Amino acid sequence: MTLLTYLRRKLGLTGTKLGCAEGGCGACTVMLSRYQPHSGELLHLAVNACLAPLCSLHMQAVTTIEGIGSMATKLHPVQERIAKSHGSQCGFCTPGIVMSMYALLRNKPTPTMAEVEEAFHGNLCRCTGYRPILEGYRTFTKEGGCCGDKGVNGGCCKANGSTALRSSEEDDVNFAPYDSTQEVIFPPALMILCKNEGSLPLCFRGERTTWLQPATLDQFLRLKWEHPEARVVVGNTEVGKHHVLEWGFLCLGITFGAACTLSHMGEVLRQAAETLPPHQTQVFLSILEQLRWFAGQQIRNVAVSLSFSDLTDGSRVVQMDDGFFTGYRKTVVRPQEILLSIHIPYSKKTQFVCAFKQSPRREDDISIVTAGMSVTFHPGTDVVDDLKLSFGGMAPTTVLAKKTASRLKWGEELLQEACSSLAEEMNLDPSAPGGMVTYRRTLTLSLFYKFYLRVLQKLHLQVSSPISVKILVHPEIYNPTTPSSVQVYQAVPKGQSQDDVVGRPMMHVSAIKQATGEAIYCDDVPLYENELYLALITSTKAHGRILSVDTSAAECLPGVVCCLFADSVPGSKITGIKQDEFVFADGQVTCVGQIIGAVVADSQPHAQRAAKAVKIEYEELQPVITIQVRQMRLTPGGCAVQEIFTNIRYLMHIGGQEHFYLETHVTLAVPKEDGEMELFVSTQSPNDTQSHVAKVLGVPANRVVVRVKRLGGGFGGKESRSTVLSTVAAVAANRLGRPIRCMLDRDEDMLITGGRHPFFGKYKVGFLNSGKVVALDVTYYSNAGNSMDLSLSIMERALFHMENSYSIPNVRGRGFLCRTNVPSNTAFRGFGGPQGMMIAESWITDVAQSLGLPTAVLQVRRLNLYMEGEKTPYNQILHGLTLDRCWNECLSQSRYEEKRAAAALFNKQNRWTKRGIAVVPTKFGISFTAAFLNQAGALVHIYTDGSVLLTHGGTEMGQGLHTKMVQVASRVLGIASSKIHISETSTNTVPNTSPTAASASSDLNGAAVQAACETLLKRLEPYKTKNPKGPWEDWVKAAYFDRVNLSANGFYKTPDLGYSFETNSGRVFNYFSYGVACSEVEIDCLTGAHKNLSTTIVMDVGSSLNPAIDIGQVEGGFIQGLGLFTLEELHYSPAGVLLTRGPGSYKIPAFGDIPTQLTVSLLRDAPNDKAIFASKAVGEPPLFLASSVFYAIKDAISAARAESGLKGPFKLDSPASAERIRNACVDHFTKLCPPAEPGTYNPWSVQV
Repeated sequence: MTLLTYLRRKLGLTGTKLGCAEGGCGACTVMLSRYQPHSGELLHLAVNACLAPLCSLHMQAVTTIEGIGSMATKLHPVQERIAKSHGSQCGFCTPGIVMSMYALLRNKPTPTMAEVEEAFHGNLCRCTGYRPILEGYRTFTKEGGCCGDKGVNGGCCKANGSTALRSSEEDDVNFAPYDSTQEVIFPPALMILCKNEGSLPLCFRGERTTWLQPATLDQFLRLKWEHPEARVVVGNTEVGKHHVLEWGFLCLGITFGAACTLSHMGEVLRQAAETLPPHQTQVFLSILEQLRWFAGQQIRNVAVSLSFSDLTDGSRVVQMDDGFFTGYRKTVVRPQEILLSIHIPYSKKTQFVCAFKQSPRREDDISIVTAGMSVTFHPGTDVVDDLKLSFGGMAPTTVLAKKTASRLKWGEELLQEACSSLAEEMNLDPSAPGGMVTYRRTLTLSLFYKFYLRVLQKLHLQVSSPISVKILVHPEIYNPTTPSSVQVYQAVPKGQSQDDVVGRPMMHVSAIKQATGEAIYCDDVPLYENELYLALITSTKAHGRILSVDTSAAECLPGVVCCLFADSVPGSKITGIKQDEFVFADGQVTCVGQIIGAVVADSQPHAQRAAKAVKIEYEELQPVITIQVRQMRLTPGGCAVQEIFTNIRYLMHIGGQEHFYLETHVTLAVPKEDGEMELFVSTQSPNDTQSHVAKVLGVPANRVVVRVKRLGGGFGGKESRSTVLSTVAAVAANRLGRPIRCMLDRDEDMLITGGRHPFFGKYKVGFLNSGKVVALDVTYYSNAGNSMDLSLSIMERALFHMENSYSIPNVRGRGFLCRTNVPSNTAFRGFGGPQGMMIAESWITDVAQSLGLPTAVLQVRRLNLYMEGEKTPYNQILHGLTLDRCWNECLSQSRYEEKRAAAALFNKQNRWTKRGIAVVPTKFGISFTAAFLNQAGALVHIYTDGSVLLTHGGTEMGQGLHTKMVQVASRVLGIASSKIHISETSTNTVPNTSPTAASASSDLNGAAVQAACETLLKRLEPYKTKNPKGPWEDWVKAAYFDRVNLSANGFYKTPDLGYSFETNSGRVFNYFSYGVACSEVEIDCLTGAHKNLSTTIVMDVGSSLNPAIDIGQVEGGFIQGLGLFTLEELHYSPAGVLLTRGPGSYKIPAFGDIPTQLTVSLLRDAPNDKAIFASKAVGEPPLFLASSVFYAIKDAISAARAESGLKGPFKLDSPASAERIRNACVDHFTKLCPPAEPGTYNPWSVQV
């Protein structure tokens, strides 16, 4: 049992969340504290509760989010500051982030900002974009410490902890001071036990596992001899640290005990690097650089040093060379042996050492290629005495380039020979696991060249040899720079009542609850007494017929109650948005991960173990995985185009994206009387869940109630796909008459539920020499997956955004949906819009590059921008256009011309690092494209004490919808927001709701809330007239005693919507949201890594209902788009198996990926008469602005290609990963590693 399971299921402490179960997201972070008898000190460590075996915590104190503060007692400053800094949106990641910061403060009450950033290496957030979290916690640091209300006029010196240009005093925040002496003390009884009892051998026996914990080395050796195949779990004793302290700096290096954690190793090596002569510490510095990027802090705090340097076990010493690893994850250590210590030697005076790691994401990521290189010279010369080049990621084990290393003199001749030799020696099978073969081979040359240049630099300093400045590697691209930011928004009008919170940066109504762990999510609902757990049985084949299903082995396992299959469904077996899916696959499977059945058991482990024991035989059929094979349905649209095209005819592929909401899909189904079913579901669409469940149960919808308190993130992934799980859970609950719970593990969720549609776009463009585009012919192909789901609507929106913000007189756009044997893809923030606009920015860039002018890209974009009153290709006239204002303000605020000139100079001076800059606009249509969905309802109750209960049809998933609805009701009713409460969203209060999607929820539900509140206000008007000076409560009581109905519903539908593809007429959208972003990047041409230097965003959100929430949506959407366009890649095998399942292999942006300088400005004086209180939608539109980073990267690549004599348009697919960037920077290294011919090998993954 893990600590997390114990906390949540045994103790009922649900503040600690389950996000991934592999230590990759940090949602489960808690603090361990232990007393160290040998030093008399306390050690506080942030650890992943999902990985910590409960048995390993003997004699340690565990502190969870509940233990440091609560709403009922007192908030801890760590909780308060993240909430008041707007650093919590969906809130699912918040407890883990709070605990990481708390553990840091317990060890270092005044940390540096660099230490704060390092503390978050193991934490992920999918909502906020990270900026407000860092700025809230900056107030604890030396660089930005909080005065504790001792600033000007007794207020907080840092206010919101940011450099925001706040426009009025309402955003001032007074933070409670932090006093480290007031922290909870270590339990005295536990300290006494630690002092008196010391270590005792322990034995815990479980159902299937025995935990043995020896107290001495002799006991350990005896156990290892008796159980040679037993897994050794290290990192929980003090043996390693004792060895470090006792043997530390002796002989010719530092010896670490084998159980020493990586965190402690880092501390010792840092101390050595600061005190020893520099020439002795080069190995230490190289290890420190690798440790800095190895896993997250929570992992480093418990991971042990099992993979460095020399080994000694008392009887033999083993050199760590190419013979140490005998196979993948296998070493020369024998089954009965243990590793006692490692020895890291000092470096020599004439020795130079470098270590490199290249991974998709710098923080907490598995490497693509690693390299360790060492060269020792004959004193005073450049003659090589010894050269060692080792590489990881080029074989199942670490390999040494022995042939290449046999060179004698450091210089140009050695470089040329070594590169040619390395290209030969570091060969790799084109089908090698992990793929990226060409990139990996090129990296070996690039990393060696980096090493060569660095050594050349140092030799130059020692022996004064001539060297070209331009070829020198720019200082390491990942030197941490603390991000800085500015947020600009408009003040509320002078004289606006303090009770009127519309337009003010009001804190998210659940932020405090989320920061204390008291916010309840679906899986936090307390266990029912007779509750059972469900696990899914899913297909392992992409396409095939089911020949047989054998459940005999599963049914014999402990705790199993029953197995469910297609014949268990009492109602309709068919489900899905288009009724083309099945609750359980029956006879045939069409993708890996399709649900075939389910196992119900008394616990999650029992159910999951039994599900794996079910044996299924298939007759395999040929699967279709990639969209470049089969086309399905044509979506009509567009108009005639004259044949006036130039030779700009290109194609582009845009990869899919995993939603990676921190809370996976979860359902709790509770059967009631008369065929009723109550479901607690993490869904954006309670109405669809209700109707689907009713159909599969064969009951009317009025028997099914769906309740949603809040979601731990949604992003479209819980709009339609949540019913995949809810229907199965409901069937089980109905059959057994007992509550059924199921929360998908991260790998299951990613495998089953689909993601953003991969798109393939082909286009032809006609343009004049001025850069004016006069004709466009574009065709989109999307990978729909194995069912229709929402693919048609997504393609429609892609076509409605095919021109982005550009006025093109002649356009033809076509869309094809491709049915494939991968899990059905679905809605994702932007809903096809980003894919459509991405292709548009590709062709506008190609046009500019064809013209060949340095500033052509900016000029061409500006020349083609829409103007007020122009028509779109679907004949909607643009009114209230603010694109030009956003464009001009963005250029001004970003200092574009200055940065463009500086980038040109930088590129001229540096060969192997290049900078790029790009400005990208967006025009995003607001409304559901299916007109009937543009409706909403609300229900408002006023109680006799004056309190108001508000219910509406939208769900809260972090976007601040409930907060905005409270603000709307507060203004209309004229009462303080503290009097208004929203409990949940449910189908028995507001029926027939539209999904919380399309960015329209504030518009629709806000208008419905306004209507309901105005109805109530009208009923109260006579009592206000009779008692004009009376308080709100008196009016309410008077109305009640006069028997007036104090409950009202409101309804709203967006007027004048409806479009016909056949006639290309009608009004598609209610209005448009506009924005412009300018981004600057720096790329490493040798590795493909990039750094986001700066981004400036100007966003038109109308008259903002809540600037803090809107800025949070802009930043969060931008960072999610940053993942889509530069980082996140889904890899499928040729057999249709998703290879990237979980944070270990699928990387979303982390804290270190945000731009070093980030400015977000909400456009002033831009009221919108089409939505509630002149506001505009903000959820989806900002996401596409992250493409400015992609096109800045492309701009930098162009500069690199120019060094090789390559000019003009070139193909760059999305995302712009390190692999694609490096391969596009064509040079003599890439030419030494040509790719294998397609069709001559079976690739590890295919482009779907």
